[in-house]
Amino acid sequence: MFWLNSFLNLKCLYNKLVLSFIGKSRHCWKNMDCIDLHPPSSVNGMTLLDKSLFRKVIKIPQLKIPREKSNEILPLLKNYLLKMERIKPVFPNKDNTEEKIVLLHPKAYNWEILPKKELNDKNITEKCFQYGELELNYENWKADEILKAVLPKDSESLTSYSKIGHILHVNLRNHLLPYKTLIGEVLRDKIPGCRTVVNKSHSIDNTFRNFSLELLCGEENYITETKENGVKYQFDFSKVYWNPRLSTEHEKVVKNLKFGDIFYDVFAGVGPFSIPAAKRKCSVIANDLNPESYTWLKVNVKMNKCESNMEIFNMDGRDFIEKIVKTDLAKKLEESNHAKSRKIFITMNLPGKAVEFLDAFKGLLNDKPELESKQWCLPLVHVYCFIKGEANKDLVLNFVEDNAGYKIRDNLAEIHFVRNVAPSKDMYRVSFYLPKNILFEDVLIRKRRNLKPEHQPDQNKKICTNH
Repeated sequence: MFWLNSFLNLKCLYNKLVLSFIGKSRHCWKNMDCIDLHPPSSVNGMTLLDKSLFRKVIKIPQLKIPREKSNEILPLLKNYLLKMERIKPVFPNKDNTEEKIVLLHPKAYNWEILPKKELNDKNITEKCFQYGELELNYENWKADEILKAVLPKDSESLTSYSKIGHILHVNLRNHLLPYKTLIGEVLRDKIPGCRTVVNKSHSIDNTFRNFSLELLCGEENYITETKENGVKYQFDFSKVYWNPRLSTEHEKVVKNLKFGDIFYDVFAGVGPFSIPAAKRKCSVIANDLNPESYTWLKVNVKMNKCESNMEIFNMDGRDFIEKIVKTDLAKKLEESNHAKSRKIFITMNLPGKAVEFLDAFKGLLNDKPELESKQWCLPLVHVYCFIKGEANKDLVLNFVEDNAGYKIRDNLAEIHFVRNVAPSKDMYRVSFYLPKNILFEDVLIRKRRNLKPEHQPDQNKKICTNH
């Protein structure tokens, strides 16, 4: 009997919890699920913003409550309140100073829907329930609600935008171009801190990886400041490349770095990889071909106080690898006290072209044959690329190997999908350890030719690849 009673009590408690959850979730309505709260249908197709045309008057359920008991009653109504931009759902009753008016969501259309038992306990009865008029205007809707009402219903609406400091960046499809001025004005009005709205005019296809911008609305001021993963950056958005959608990828790579590690950034931009690496007290050498990126990289290094452990260059990526990386890598590998413990990372974030630079590592240390026999951690290369069409990891790997001119699959660390860039175009990161047979290509060929079989290198000799 004891076990039976316990079971029945637990079942009763479970049923109460389920009913409580259903009751709470049942009354959490979305405004756009209610046609009364939509902007007027007459605004559909508008290309020049006319805020006056958004005015509409609707009937709305209301509840009168005693002013002195409002703190007790309002918690009972929190899931039933009307929640819209610049509308106070609770306000004094101008006809009776001892009362307050509570605006309810249109779907709370009668007394039976409200928690009437709890309200009756507070002496709030059905007589307190009424309907009143409410005027809605442009100010009362969010940006996505207005754009959904205005833009064509039979085609894809504006799905996303990026905010970089005070700049809002959109990438409008052709069918939205007739509405571009309106879109700019709505976004500037509705997005906090936005003063400039721009549209990307062309694809990123030039040497410096920036793109043409079209000002849709606001100030023609493209020098901005933003913050990513706790680090501040400043730059001219019209002259450098910056994509806030890569913040997670930047964080993933940087979080694996530790004090004293070596980090080479071949296509550094304004520093989203290299500056966080320097702040982790890594030894960082960063490079970018774009003079504007280099200028702002210097600004950001100084602003984040990373000068002591960071060098920066303004060079072609291949020259940077074959001169700066080669010289510095050889120097650090000669430091026998640190060679085995310091991990080496090389980041190549230029997805449209980075794979074309991988052959620069072939024979990079041929003129330093004495380093080949030393024990050191193999460099971990992060190379980014775009893949078009139906992508899979084998396709990505083959693409990188074809461009590199050597096999990496035996030294592969990871193939990681970064993001979808466009329909049928994805961005990937391929991470692999750069083996000695690539860095010392000619040295090892000469060794194989000159050594007798009994003097062949020990194949079981371990090399640190643990990152």
